[in-house]
Amino acid sequence: MTLRRITILATICLFGVGLLISQAHAFKGTYKVGAVFSVTGRTSFLGDPEKKTAEMVVEQINKAGGINGKKLELIIYDTEGDATKANLAVKKLITKDKVAAVIGPSLSGTSLAVLPVAEKNKIPLISCAASYKIVHNEKTGKPYKWVFKTPQTDTMAVEAIYSHLFKRGLNKIAIMSVTSGFGASGRGELIRLAPTYGITIVADEKYGPKDTDMTAQLTKIKGKAPQAIVNWSVGPTQVTVLRNWRDLGMASMPFYQSHGFGSRKNIELAAGAAEGILCPLGSCNIAELLSANHPQKDVTMKYSQDYKIRY
Repeated sequence: MTLRRITILATICLFGVGLLISQAHAFKGTYKVGAVFSVTGRTSFLGDPEKKTAEMVVEQINKAGGINGKKLELIIYDTEGDATKANLAVKKLITKDKVAAVIGPSLSGTSLAVLPVAEKNKIPLISCAASYKIVHNEKTGKPYKWVFKTPQTDTMAVEAIYSHLFKRGLNKIAIMSVTSGFGASGRGELIRLAPTYGITIVADEKYGPKDTDMTAQLTKIKGKAPQAIVNWSVGPTQVTVLRNWRDLGMASMPFYQSHGFGSRKNIELAAGAAEGILCPLGSCNIAELLSANHPQKDVTMKYSQDYKIRY
């Protein structure tokens, strides 16, 4: 069973939606909740567990009596990780299915594509993606009114990585990023926060979300002799770059992944190539290792157990 860093957050989303719709105008029969996840495609390792979690939690809520005596009706559409499909799905949920709120999408890029729809229609949308741009309107400098998200921001993840680098005395780094919404947002924060931690970026390489070899980028980085590499991507590319890194004999150079790597599925796919790499993780991934008095111990353990029993 693959525990995704987002799945526990998707659980919280559903309970949050319950609170939102319980205050909404009266619905006949059921409360409709929409969801858009990357159930299939390159990022299905994100969307599939999100879908399963959503279905599990709705079932639990309904068995407990629903919200204000009304059952939840969950309507899920698969975006396949595509921004256009995500946009059409959210429009359908709002205009045709008449949902009270929307959970998702799974990715930063698809979330950025649909947030104007939620804002225009004044329907709460709770994204499962990380970019701070999802909730922060850069034009106005203020938060969006109808769009929310649950994962830690890329800013938080960058700060965690840079703090670790600072403690290790590593201040000369190379960064790599995928040319997607998630990658661009993370790259921006890596560049913006570097001076705060006394970090110099000596190489800045990019690659596409469908690329299958990053040897050229890593070879350039190797020539710059950084003290560490920070990679910002999601999906198969973050596994590919690790294999290329090892094949080039660069394993002695510390390698950091973004919080997008925080899935057991990624570790399984990378096999031995992931040995020794570092990345920020949500507590759900290490629920069993949390101390008994950790504030998230009980909820993460319950979620983990419920998921294992169900799937």
